[in-house]
Amino acid sequence: MPSKSRTFYGWLMTNRNPVAADEIQQFANNAFLDQSFPKQATDFDELSNYLEGSASYLMSMTIFDEAWSQYQASR
Repeated sequence: MPSKSRTFYGWLMTNRNPVAADEIQQFANNAFLDQSFPKQATDFDELSNYLEGSASYLMSMTIFDEAWSQYQASR
């Protein structure tokens, strides 16, 4: 069972896939390469603000919203 203290980044990294079959996997691959990604964040607003302002690799915030929903469900 996932830890309640797992960060969003920690959860997202479990979705990395070199083939990048879906948008969340592509997001995970790109976040892995983003040295500024807030790796310790567990707050929706903090992550959302970062992604909106600094993550040009995220084509749509809908992808983050879906990933966040899956992250929350895994807690």
